[in-house]
Amino acid sequence: MKSAYLVAAMLLVLAGCSSKTTQSGMLNSFVPQAQAEPSVIQALNGGIIDPSVSASLSAGDRRLALEAEYRALEVVPSGQIVAWKSPRSGAFGEVHAAQPYEVGSQNCRQYIHKVEYDGQSTTTRGTACREQNGRWTPLV
Repeated sequence: MKSAYLVAAMLLVLAGCSSKTTQSGMLNSFVPQAQAEPSVIQALNGGIIDPSVSASLSAGDRRLALEAEYRALEVVPSGQIVAWKSPRSGAFGEVHAAQPYEVGSQNCRQYIHKVEYDGQSTTTRGTACREQNGRWTPLV
């Protein structure tokens, strides 16, 4: 009887070691963090917003934009939009990320961030990869 339990336990362990990767398997590897912590936002290294646009935004607006990028990469299914709007300046934007894919051992996603501020509009495209520690790093 003990050996039957041992065999069953070993089969369960081996089933968890499957190397087959499917789309749903990749999405399951994107386990959301509890909140967009400052360290995670900092890991985006300013995100993909054009530096000249980023410099025109207030610190609060930049934070809203980076949090939207983080949510789009970490939590939201591909194609869905994460919108943000500043209650103070009226600046707003939207981010959407494409299907996740693997590069080596990292999960990556391409994403687009549209920003509107002071009557100006900009669209920036980029790719970010999720490191083993859970941080997203935009590719330069």
